[in-house]
Amino acid sequence: MPLRLRCPAARGLGGALNHPSTTRNTLLRPAASSSSLLTSACSTSLIPTRSYAAAPSIESLGLRLPDGYIPPTKPPTARSPDVRKAQLLRSYTSLLRSTPLMLIFQHSNLTAVEWAAIRRELRFALAAVEPGPNPPPVDFVSKIQLQVIRTRIFDVALKIVEFHDPNSVQPTTAVSASGKKIPVTYNHDLSEAAYDAVQKVSKGEVPLPEDSQYAELAPLLVGPVALLTIPAVSPAHLAAALKVLAPSPPAFPAPTRKKQPSYYDPIAQSGLQKLLLVGGRIEGKVFDLDGVKWVGGIESGLDGLRAQLVHMLQNAGLGLTSVLEGAGKSLWLTMESRRSQMEEAEKPAAPAAEGEEKKE
Repeated sequence: MPLRLRCPAARGLGGALNHPSTTRNTLLRPAASSSSLLTSACSTSLIPTRSYAAAPSIESLGLRLPDGYIPPTKPPTARSPDVRKAQLLRSYTSLLRSTPLMLIFQHSNLTAVEWAAIRRELRFALAAVEPGPNPPPVDFVSKIQLQVIRTRIFDVALKIVEFHDPNSVQPTTAVSASGKKIPVTYNHDLSEAAYDAVQKVSKGEVPLPEDSQYAELAPLLVGPVALLTIPAVSPAHLAAALKVLAPSPPAFPAPTRKKQPSYYDPIAQSGLQKLLLVGGRIEGKVFDLDGVKWVGGIESGLDGLRAQLVHMLQNAGLGLTSVLEGAGKSLWLTMESRRSQMEEAEKPAAPAAEGEEKKE
């Protein structure tokens, strides 16, 4: 069996064998076996090392930051910003603030293969949506995501978004790099102010309105939860997603075998049976299952909804104009009829008065 070299690279062996000191040492000591020679050649002391240039530190230059200095890129936080939970919290708050359309699903512990099959079918259905007469300037189909969330962290993110007001945080002072005290405001999502706002709501110190988003969404965030986030309110894309994830004929029928045969793959069907649509959040309003289907059933998308609204306003304006014109016309006809009656009543009286004057 040939010998195996346990060294980082083959070139380390060649450099070690060609090194002058190695050759001189092998000539002075008695002959050794081939295995011992190869082992000594692979020693780490013979491998050349590399050194890289590094910028001098502040201490080496004789500089020292003042006591109490807080870097602007690392403001004080209520919890460590380096842990994964803190990063998830920040991503959830950003998602809630920037996503106008969000569907909430409960799932029953899908496997990774089932999630991949569901996302594949969802991607096919969204790509087949035809653009409307006024397509958006940016293609947002690639930004539509179906992701599993951590329910407890998402619950805290909901409280921060709704009950933490960054503008109400009072400014404080901090020491700059030059040693001067400057006013600063720490109102980010991991700040002490955000933590206090969440604690007040959790402990009941602040009354929780029944019509708030948190009060309406909290009952839906039970058990394993997944979110479908769409970065734009598009009823056409919402309808395509509902046909795949929560089909309900006749409004949202499932794709046919001829149009999308992979939809009836056993793995995809097994995963879809474990998904349950429980509600949604659209433009800051919470909708139940029927409300989500109503938004997805809007014909011609938002353009069609705007056309319907304009038509309703025009009809209302025409009706109001006709009512006002009718009232004015009736009043004018009444006055005209009264005037004619008075004129007719005055005509016989005038000749009779003239005859009496002639007799006299």
